[in-house]
Amino acid sequence: MFSNPQLKKILAKAELISSEEFDKYSQEAEGLGKNLENYLLEKKIISSVVLYENAAAYYKLPFIDLKNQTIRKDILLSISEPIASTHNIVPFDASDKEIKVACLDPKDLEIFEFIKKKTGLKVKLYLTTPESLRETLKQYHKSLKAKIGYLANEKGRDADAFGDKKDLKKLATDLPVVRIVDTLLEYSIIEGASDIHIEPEEKDVLVRYRIDGILRNVMVLPKNVHSGIIARIKILSNLKVDEHRLPQDGRFKIATDEFNVAFRVSIIPTFCGEKIVLRLLNEKAQVLSLEQLGLQPESLKILKRNIAKPHGIILATGPTGSGKTTTLYTILNILNTPEVNISTIEDPIEYRMPHVNQSQVNPKIGYTFASGLRAFLRQDPNIIMVGEIRDQETAEIAVHAAMTGHLVLSTIHTNDAATTMPRLSEMGVPTFLISTTVNMIVAQRLVRKICPNCIQSYNLDAQTVTELEKSLNMEDILLAMERERTIMNAKKGLGSLLFYRGKGCKQCNNSGYKGRIGIYEILENDEEMSALILKNADADAIRQAAKNKGALSMIEDGFIKAKNGVTTLEEILRVTKE
Repeated sequence: MFSNPQLKKILAKAELISSEEFDKYSQEAEGLGKNLENYLLEKKIISSVVLYENAAAYYKLPFIDLKNQTIRKDILLSISEPIASTHNIVPFDASDKEIKVACLDPKDLEIFEFIKKKTGLKVKLYLTTPESLRETLKQYHKSLKAKIGYLANEKGRDADAFGDKKDLKKLATDLPVVRIVDTLLEYSIIEGASDIHIEPEEKDVLVRYRIDGILRNVMVLPKNVHSGIIARIKILSNLKVDEHRLPQDGRFKIATDEFNVAFRVSIIPTFCGEKIVLRLLNEKAQVLSLEQLGLQPESLKILKRNIAKPHGIILATGPTGSGKTTTLYTILNILNTPEVNISTIEDPIEYRMPHVNQSQVNPKIGYTFASGLRAFLRQDPNIIMVGEIRDQETAEIAVHAAMTGHLVLSTIHTNDAATTMPRLSEMGVPTFLISTTVNMIVAQRLVRKICPNCIQSYNLDAQTVTELEKSLNMEDILLAMERERTIMNAKKGLGSLLFYRGKGCKQCNNSGYKGRIGIYEILENDEEMSALILKNADADAIRQAAKNKGALSMIEDGFIKAKNGVTTLEEILRVTKE
């Protein structure tokens, strides 16, 4: 990362930004407490590639983009991973006489001298971008299985070498155990996992990561490391090391310059031993914009119209892990201005938001969603977010808060938007209150996005078209796609359309997918919908009324995204099947 004087010289020589503009951006960045280089990149005033290409020209060095390069293992390991990460350098090629090293700071002369002495080769420097370097450093982590396999079976260790099982605290500090746990946690962060599952079996311990919503086997460990791993995680989470019969919950944090991740720990006893699930919450994660959520233009208009209302209820619905909380945080981020008082009660607090009063439930002391919500109403709030409406008491207080001039955001577990109104009624909320307080319901699922590096197009074969027409109302789906201008003519049928999938490459671990996006259906409450709710109409009647108004269903939104090359048909069918 360049200092401000370095940046000024680079940008001035390249004539990318005038001196006056540089001073203006410098003041803006300082006012926000941000690094100037990061600020320029965030604001898209300049791209990372353009900046570092011009920096390379300024320092009279060649520029290289390493993103799609696979580096020979012996070259990569000629510089150890800690040194490469600390100094932001990576060796990528070598001959008998020289070693080629990509870097971000060509003035770190000490480290280049060190490499020269260590390898006995002349160092040839290249400049690269931070993104390219980060991606390349991941290649150090590709050998997780080999690294942990070595730690778990170090020479000279027998079955009991991981310590005396009676002395669990000593076992938890045993160096190989510490290294195994640290490595599993570190790799989960690098791979972008949302959960880690450590599952004891009769003879082995299975480790799985949930990446992009799908559980993947990472590796199998020998059973003799299990008690040490459990003890280590219990100590990190401040749990009882000698308690093996009862479930336990805890949490701990890992903070470095690169990441700040909180781990939620859940331990349960099973027949083969204790199973651990760790949920990763990235506290440095950026809150998305409404556009980044992936809403269609008309749905986006409805959402913007409803979040501008001063009171009422906005509900996000879907199963666990469908991105409901992310949607609510995105809305909160827009509403978060100095003119309003926002309070949230959550379980757990997933993202930290400045100027928002965030509170976490604690059932052990009787601090529940309902009691927290009741207390908030004495705090002069404008906007309240409740983590989940799961009982009659919370539902009633939320409805009364909305009725008395507050905007309430919450989540509820239903399969689609239309089912939410009858669900509130089943919870004991009178229909006249539901019809007057609920502004909008957003139902959603998360689908995996096609990897942009290996995307390819294809046409559906006749058999697949027939199967889809049997299981889905394809006529309505195609008409919705035509209405949203995704296709020109619905009458041409499904067989004429081009769809996309990922072939599988190194960037996506041969899965064909990278990242996730939401598919949505939005139900807006208007006069006609209110009348239906007052009549205690069932979900089918509400669904039909929304359809008559042209509202998109989740599967229709999914087909539009599949046709646009965002996701695959297989993903849409996987997450929408009931």
